Amino acid sequence: MAEEWRSLLDSETKIKVSSTLDKSVGKKNLTDGSPETCWTSQQGTPQSIQLTFASPVIPKCVELTFQGGFVGTRCSVEVLPSAQDAKWRVLTRIYPEDVNRRQTFDLVPGEPDLVDCRIDSMKLVFEESSDFFGRVTVYDLQVFGAIPSS
Repeated sequence: MAEEWRSLLDSETKIKVSSTLDKSVGKKNLTDGSPETCWTSQQGTPQSIQLTFASPVIPKCVELTFQGGFVGTRCSVEVLPSAQDAKWRVLTRIYPEDVNRRQTFDLVPGEPDLVDCRIDSMKLVFEESSDFFGRVTVYDLQVFGAIPSS
């Protein structure tokens, strides 16, 4: 696909999280661009971040900045294709390191029919955490890819 990758997150993107420790570490902090704010989940796994896009997108890359010690170390990236009657499907799995720095993951589909598939929603499901209690803390989330023309 010849389209250039761009940020898929904008003010129209809806964000849902599985849980929030308290109001000061809410989901709005995931995409505010500030290195001082974060989202922190409650205890227990799995935890998740769900993104619903204003129009269909083709995700290619995700960037995550965690708090070391509170990293989702095994993550299933699920997508909801734009097709009618679509069901959530696993696009790929990523394995973040237990570090504070930004980590970039190419979203390489595990199934051929998901290559360049237009999606309405994407979910990051943190199946394991480096925290003993299963909490996850994310300072920044970015998703890049293509926004296909209609």
